[in-house]
Amino acid sequence: MVKIFFSAAQSQSTLESKLEALQSHFTWDLDSSRSKLFRLRDKLKDIGTNEGNSWLGHIYNLQGFIHYQLGFIHKQLGFIEEAKSFFSRATEAFHQMMNTVSDGPWLLVNYGNLAWMHHHLGEQAESERYLSKVHALMKEYPSPSEDELDPEIYAEKAWTLMKFSRYKKKLLAADYFQRAIRMQPDRVEWQTSRVIALVSAYKYCSNELGADILEEMGKAKERDPENLYLAALYLEACARRGTNTEQEARELGRKVLDKPVSSYSGLKPLLRLYRTYVSMDEAFDLAEEALKRHPDERYLKRCAAICYKRKILSPQRFPLEPSLVNKAISLYEEVIPLYPDSSLKRKISLANIYAETNTNQAAADQIYGELLESDLDPKEKQMLFNYYAKFLHFCRNESRRSIEYHIKAAEIPQKSFFRKDSIKNLKKIKNRNRSKMCGEIEEFLANLQH
Repeated sequence: MVKIFFSAAQSQSTLESKLEALQSHFTWDLDSSRSKLFRLRDKLKDIGTNEGNSWLGHIYNLQGFIHYQLGFIHKQLGFIEEAKSFFSRATEAFHQMMNTVSDGPWLLVNYGNLAWMHHHLGEQAESERYLSKVHALMKEYPSPSEDELDPEIYAEKAWTLMKFSRYKKKLLAADYFQRAIRMQPDRVEWQTSRVIALVSAYKYCSNELGADILEEMGKAKERDPENLYLAALYLEACARRGTNTEQEARELGRKVLDKPVSSYSGLKPLLRLYRTYVSMDEAFDLAEEALKRHPDERYLKRCAAICYKRKILSPQRFPLEPSLVNKAISLYEEVIPLYPDSSLKRKISLANIYAETNTNQAAADQIYGELLESDLDPKEKQMLFNYYAKFLHFCRNESRRSIEYHIKAAEIPQKSFFRKDSIKNLKKIKNRNRSKMCGEIEEFLANLQH
């Protein structure tokens, strides 16, 4: 009996070591916090699944991983069933994309994910079956060298890191894309995504795009003329460097309106370009026209809501028409239930619109009160505390409580814009030396672990 038990344990250990060696979403050390998973699930849904999307298999594959992780966190079978469905759809999508019924290296990550999922579910025979499929593909399509992965794996890993991660990982994604491109230089979608990863990384760290990246964007745009998302990013980068792009932006707007609805249609960066470099009114017109054509699309409602919020909460205050404020409130009240698990920031925006327009102070207090009582991840709490501190200062004139919430945000040991911003505000208050809490702030900052 002891020998049988030892043999079973040894077999389980061997299986796990083989699984750990796979290239899979389960082995890529991805941020699997609940809030991140819900936000990413919704972002992937908003990309859409239009026929011809070269990343369709990758979208389904990542959705499978996300739903499995949510099922593990919430102990809900429904998420697990969704995970199985998405992994199955990923397999089909890869076959369709490559126009073959045969397996190829593009399925290595998908089969690795299936091997991991069945292992976690205790279905060891199925896990070993997919593990065998992976090993057969690796034997049939060996990597160029021991130190390099198959280009299909590099591309999928890069695409995943673009979605999950921020500055450093986005730069790593660009590097993975470059490695894949060196091996298969004819894959235009990889070249485009590499440039988008670079642009996204620099945007996150607030660095100005260099002339070299702008030149790469221009070349990528010529190679991939149908990618309107890249075209919008390119115009925005040119405008930021002083180029007048108004006419090109209007032409691009007409093209975007004719595209199927997707977060990669180019609408969101184009609206950002309009608001900053063309005109706020034209941004409204573009958002409203998109909604008019597709009145039930949640992503378009979300884009329109952002336009209204930007105008209402702009530092350059305009005389606000009541109809404008009412429209903004109406849009946010529509959008929030459409993203029930990833609307923290939208709820905060709605509260701030209520408060800063003096529309409904009680509603603003109620929203913040409910959010402060809700079950949030540390990063979400940090963001909420930072926003609430500003709300208390600017809308409630409660400086002491505002300071207390900036301290609460800074206490959470997560690197983020919101933590930095709260620390910056605390330092400003201390340096002005007008608050009775300056001593407490000084002591707190002296003991703070950066």
